[in-house]
This record gives sequence, C-alpha cells and structure tokens, in this order.
Amino acid sequence: MSSLNATIITLILFSVVFTIIESEQGALGISLEATRAVEIALAVVFGVEYILRVWVSAETPKYGPGVVGRLRYMLSPTALLDLIALSPVLFLGAGGEVFLLRLLRLLRILRLARLGRFSMAMAAIGEAVKARGYELIMSMVFAGALLLISSTLLYVVEGESQPEAFGSIPRAMWWSIATLTTVGYGDVTPVTVIGRILAGLTAISGIGLIALPTGILAAAFSEALQKRREELSRDAD
Repeated sequence: MSSLNATIITLILFSVVFTIIESEQGALGISLEATRAVEIALAVVFGVEYILRVWVSAETPKYGPGVVGRLRYMLSPTALLDLIALSPVLFLGAGGEVFLLRLLRLLRILRLARLGRFSMAMAAIGEAVKARGYELIMSMVFAGALLLISSTLLYVVEGESQPEAFGSIPRAMWWSIATLTTVGYGDVTPVTVIGRILAGLTAISGIGLIALPTGILAAAFSEALQKRREELSRDAD
C-alpha cells in the first residue's frame, strides 16, 4: 500500500471518529468554529484527492481516454459516493436545524464506505455478492413469500381478537418481520391457540431464513478470498 493511500485511509478513519464524537454535544469541549475548521480541512484534502482521481481516470482502460473517460468515472458509483461524502462542507453555514445537522453527519459517515477501494476484503465482499447474485435474489424471494404467508395467516387467525395489531395484512407484517428475523420484540403476540402454533412455526422458519443468505455469502466470500490469494501468489512468483 502506498503512503498516499495509507494517509487517505487514516484521514477517513479520523473523519468518521471525529463525526461520532461531534454528535455528542459538548464532547471534549469542541467548539462549532473548531468543528467547521476540521471539516473544511478534511474537505480540502478529500476534494484534492477526488480531483486527482478524476484526472488520472483517463489513463484507465475501463473508462477510456480524455474528457469522456473522466465523465464516465465521475458517473461511476464510487465517484458519486465520494462526491456525496464531500457535500456536507457546502452546508456548514446553513443554520442549526437538528435534522439537517444529523443528515450532514450521516453523509460524513459515508466516507467510511470509501475504504472499500483500499481493502482486499471489501473487494472480495463485492465479488462474493456479485457471484452469488442469483442465489441471494432467490433467498430474498423466499423471504418475501414467507413474510407474506405468515402475515396473511396471522391476519386471518388473530385479526378479530387483536384488530390493532393484526387487523390487516400490513399490520401483521410488523409482527412477521420481528419474528422471522428472530428479533422478537414482544410488543405484539398472538393470543389464540392456532395463532401461537403458527407463531412457533414462523419463528422456526426464521432461523433457516437468516441462515440461508448467511451461508451463501460465507461460501462466496471464502471463494473470493482464496481467488485473491492465488492471484497474489502468482504475481509474487
């Protein structure tokens, strides 16, 4: 890893940590002026890096030469994410509305996603998701069908006794989501015998629902990392 990449990674991590600390009002006695100064300094560094990446993108065969190649890079998801992460500096003087401040902090946290371009593990995750796209889509379809079926059954069984919680299929979906994801908030529970039986079956199904995409991604992630190691080993030889 080059010293430039190491510096950018360090600054990204510092920016995220600083944003987290800043969200606690009065933390470390950081004044608004100091916060703005730090954010402007970071924005200048990241802005220069963004401009340099746009400029050298014309040398990459993926995007092509000249202005057209640079425009292609600027419209790529990676470059757009960089641009969004830079946008908070444009609103530093835009009042102190709570929602706006929280939104700006969220955009700053997005800088963390930029670490993906420097990390072999992040790249492997992207390859794993892409390689198992069909299987993941099928698991999502299965999850959606299971969610709809369980919501409909609980609506039929519990709708009359608990109209506020199960009086419609959309209302019952909240319970189904909490149960299938094995969260189980307990704010809504079936009271009929049949409803409780269906709830037990739904909870058991939720275990498999969580395990299915997890197993798919784990296998694909392992394969992607192994492929990366083999490529690095060939390059070293």
